[in-house]
Amino acid sequence: MKVVATLLLVGMLILWTELPTGSAWSCPRVHIVCAMLNPPNHCYTDRQCPRYKKCCPTFCGRRCISRPPSLPV
Repeated sequence: MKVVATLLLVGMLILWTELPTGSAWSCPRVHIVCAMLNPPNHCYTDRQCPRYKKCCPTFCGRRCISRPPSLPV
């Protein structure tokens, strides 16, 4: 019984790590980079950001940003 529970727990953890974070958009391109040697990062992964935000490289370090507005066609 303990083996089945352990396998179920391991399977659930594997599936949980594979789940998308709910952000299907990609980070905007950064064309200019700051001159700091080690700029401060406010996040390292999308999971460290609030919902509907994504951890993206910015002008100086990584930050949680909102989805950029879509341009009208």
